[in-house]
Amino acid sequence: MEDTYDCIVMGTGLKECILSGLLSVDGLKVLHLDRNGYYGGACASLNINQLFEQFKGGAKPNPALGQNRDYNVDIVPKFIMADGLLVQMLLHTDVTRYLEFKSIAGSYVYRSGKIHKVPATDTEALKSPLMGLLEKRRCKKFFQYIQEYEESDPKTHSGNDLTKMPMKDLFAKFSLEPDTIEFVGHAIALYRDDSYLTQPALDCVRKVKLYFSSLSRYSKSPYLYPLYGLGELPQGFARLSAIYGGTYMLNAPIQKPVFGDDGKIIGIQSSEAPNPIAKCKFVVADPSYFPSKVRKTGQVVRAICILSHPVAGTEEAESTQIIIPQKQVNRGSDIYICVMSNANMVCPKGRYIAIVATTVETSNPISELQVGLALLGQIDEQFVSITDTYAPISDGTSDRVFISTSYDATTHFETTVEDVIGMYQRITGKPLVLKPKEHPEEGTTTTTSGP
Repeated sequence: MEDTYDCIVMGTGLKECILSGLLSVDGLKVLHLDRNGYYGGACASLNINQLFEQFKGGAKPNPALGQNRDYNVDIVPKFIMADGLLVQMLLHTDVTRYLEFKSIAGSYVYRSGKIHKVPATDTEALKSPLMGLLEKRRCKKFFQYIQEYEESDPKTHSGNDLTKMPMKDLFAKFSLEPDTIEFVGHAIALYRDDSYLTQPALDCVRKVKLYFSSLSRYSKSPYLYPLYGLGELPQGFARLSAIYGGTYMLNAPIQKPVFGDDGKIIGIQSSEAPNPIAKCKFVVADPSYFPSKVRKTGQVVRAICILSHPVAGTEEAESTQIIIPQKQVNRGSDIYICVMSNANMVCPKGRYIAIVATTVETSNPISELQVGLALLGQIDEQFVSITDTYAPISDGTSDRVFISTSYDATTHFETTVEDVIGMYQRITGKPLVLKPKEHPEEGTTTTTSGP
């Protein structure tokens, strides 16, 4: 380990690896450390042995579950909006050359005890039982308004100031029914609760526009997913950093951060001789490395389940997302189910990985997943985690320690990349401009061997 760097990045989660790659491309000398022996942090994808080691106290998996090498199971399940910020980031950095993507085959929503497919085409919309005929007409006018709405063109606003008008008032203008509002807000705009209804409508309109622009890319669902699991994403950005001179160290002998008399970070102390302190100008880290500099924001409970069958009602889709809106189960936040199969290269043929997750609201978190778990049918193996979520106490500009926020219960990476963009601007003093390029084609890859 050399003794002087511009930046030390601690943790190899997706946010940290994105920033490591971006800062290396900017010409900074980066040292990237992780106390673990694998890439990915909370975004890691584990094989079956690692799952049992982490969640079952080292017990051995049943050989009937299949080969260890066939499993790449996400700890934190998330999909990628096909026209969203993470795709823009991947294209901007050209990390797409390391990855292969596949579109998620279907999106579903739970209503009145049943699973319904979220329409992906006009034909599906006409046949969908989610709305009656008259409501479909009203909803069509609402979606047409949103599709035609341009923030910079007042002629498309119909006299509505969406920077001030609450979203509930915009819904009311189109006379949409409560069930439709729930469907739009939770299955399309992907809000976790109903607090958005009293907020300015512009944010929701942007989210609905993003959903439909993403859906138009591949016509199955708005979501993409990297083959072999989300753990491929941080490794892709790690390769980018290494190409530009970044240094990586797993199982790093980290002891403690070192601060100067002015309170600013000056380095990281390790047990490695002859350079026990790696010096730096600033540090980027996930919350676990600086517990005194973060505050707890809540908890997320997740159940990783191995199945030998698809979820009933979604048999036509090899991979799915199912959203259970909060009011359907008398909760304050939604329940999410991500289901993937061998088509996504995350498990053996004939097996499915279903991950049920939600924001913890009670003293019995596991019971909060029961509605979602009941939809799965017979579960062959189950791994449960209850994870604290954290946010930094300060923005990092005073002590030069820039800490990311924990991953929330959302099913996509938009909030993740928003955090990265904000951190990049605070670190460098300049905005990150994402250059538009061609979108990746589904099922294609230009994977290289990397450094």
